[in-house]
Amino acid sequence: MTIREGNLEAPTRHAVDWKNPDFYDEAKCLAEMERIFDICHGCRRCVSLCQSFPNLFDLVDATDDGEVHGVNKADYWKVVDQCYLCDLCYLTKCPYVPPHAWNLDFPHTMLRAKAIKFRKGEVKASEKFLASTDVHGQFAGIPVVVQAVNAINRTQAARGVMESVLDVDRKAWMPELATKRFRWSAKKKGSATAVKDGQRSPGKVAIFATCYVNYNEPGIGHDLLASLEHNEIPYVIVEKESCCGMPKLELGDLEGVEKHKNANIPVLAKYAKEGWAIVSAVPSCTLMFKQELPLLFPGDADVAAVQAAMFDPFEYLMARHKDGLLKTDFKNPLGKVSYHIPCHGRVQKIGKKTEEMLKLIGEKVTLQLNTVERCSGHAGTYGVKKPYHAIAMKIGRPVFKAMANGEPDYIGSDCPMAAHHIAQGMAGNGAPATKIAHPLTLLRTAYGV
Repeated sequence: MTIREGNLEAPTRHAVDWKNPDFYDEAKCLAEMERIFDICHGCRRCVSLCQSFPNLFDLVDATDDGEVHGVNKADYWKVVDQCYLCDLCYLTKCPYVPPHAWNLDFPHTMLRAKAIKFRKGEVKASEKFLASTDVHGQFAGIPVVVQAVNAINRTQAARGVMESVLDVDRKAWMPELATKRFRWSAKKKGSATAVKDGQRSPGKVAIFATCYVNYNEPGIGHDLLASLEHNEIPYVIVEKESCCGMPKLELGDLEGVEKHKNANIPVLAKYAKEGWAIVSAVPSCTLMFKQELPLLFPGDADVAAVQAAMFDPFEYLMARHKDGLLKTDFKNPLGKVSYHIPCHGRVQKIGKKTEEMLKLIGEKVTLQLNTVERCSGHAGTYGVKKPYHAIAMKIGRPVFKAMANGEPDYIGSDCPMAAHHIAQGMAGNGAPATKIAHPLTLLRTAYGV
């Protein structure tokens, strides 16, 4: 919540009018950017968030009179390209977002510019490929292929080729493919005894697996299922799914987002209307259904139904706890845990539910918690790209230092990719090797199931 004009109104969000031809009018978009950049230049509160703002202020400061009108509009793209749509400026920093009369929406203006760039054909094929998670994830689950691909990708020669062809920095951490996909290996339904529905939480869960859990780290999904089984909460794996669309959104490929929306929403809406809580273990995917799709498709009743039913896993579990329906029979100590709150978790407006769960565990067994609430710099595909990897590591430097504090036994983040990025940064700073464990893994470990 931000204080603006003497009131305490929370930020509100306008729908993205992306099907209006004016949305793709570059001259009008540049004029809006100039208006917004002028306000940002006079404020500068967001300078510590991402590289967009330092780039903007450096451009302004280099002009003859130190004002935005002196910046060459061709240089505006140096600001746009550094925005990875984390939304922190809008929801945590800016005093001029709606309902303020200045109506400043920095991230959605950057999204508009990205959409114009994408429509003009100025996005590289390599970037499109990196954003096509369903395409390169298809190799997962084929053991011989997976072993070969993972082994090759660990070699410097292969990373050099990836850098030249795909623009993936050879030093950046990259996820490996799983030998068994989550959706193939998970039990499709969880049998459970009757569970009373609470006022805050439906008594049954539909799991949206996500590309990352399905193709890269299925163990996270299995940890979620084990904890649901332990709490006697019935679950199903959703019948079928496509990518949530977040990687496409970050490129400005709004037609690509719509394609994934058309594949996912009819399936998920059936679960929502039948009273299931829909849970996704990756914050960016959860946010896509909670915020981005409703803003892109504001008149779609099925999108609204899915939005209302979508939960972060710890948001759901803590709601069960408030209803008196969560088991707290934790028995295994976790020692020292450094936990990172990712940006796409912070902007869901649900509070610190994972931290609440870890503290609840700490009431029963030994758990010394160190919470770090700052951008890690990974930001989806941003942190692995050659032009941005060094910047991503710079953005994350305060996080790497804070996460290493106290020599933790475990480090983890709700965003599994951020956790690996942090581990790489900690190692680069000379911190001792530390075990990475997703918070759902920590929960299952504490339960001992």
